[in-house]
Amino acid sequence: MEEAKIEVIRWITDSWWAYFDCLDQRLRLVRKASLQGLERKHLTLRTRLKRLTRRTICYSKSIVVHDTAIGLFINQFFFADQRN
Repeated sequence: MEEAKIEVIRWITDSWWAYFDCLDQRLRLVRKASLQGLERKHLTLRTRLKRLTRRTICYSKSIVVHDTAIGLFINQFFFADQRN
């Protein structure tokens, strides 16, 4: 994570035993509901951004098209509820 300059504030996990050895327990949050919400958000991002894979009919070779589609999706998915 140091190379990407990402600071981890919190790890959201289930109660699997392997996390005790791998993660800092002070940053670890064990909540099933939080983990399910996070996994749901990631699944939605993956399924709605199908255009990033060549196996779909909506694939484009243009980087501008990819950037625009991703930007529009993120704007609508994360910020659309805040406009109301």
